[in-house]
Amino acid sequence: MADLDRLMNLPYALAAFQFSDRGELMSSRIADDCPLDDKALDLLCHMCVANTAIATMQARGWERITATEGFYPIDGFTIVGFEWSAVTSGNFGVVLPNDQADYQAAYDALAD
Repeated sequence: MADLDRLMNLPYALAAFQFSDRGELMSSRIADDCPLDDKALDLLCHMCVANTAIATMQARGWERITATEGFYPIDGFTIVGFEWSAVTSGNFGVVLPNDQADYQAAYDALAD
């Protein structure tokens, strides 16, 4: 299970967050130089839950239509913005600057 302090130890991490199944921000850690605050992270959490629901619907539909397996369940994803990305898995996420993001390290830390 991910730990917010461990996620913040990723190189260049701007923020780490935990959210409920409904998308409410439960806890966060925010770096001093991060342009986000808890209000923005709460919106990001809702977007994470919404995107997970849509990706799950698509994965399940694809498996049923094509009889191909391995797309479901959706465990996590990355939202890439103009300047930063949010990497999520389960109910945890971390925000990284795009120009310095190590996405695999983020997924590895979220999986631990």
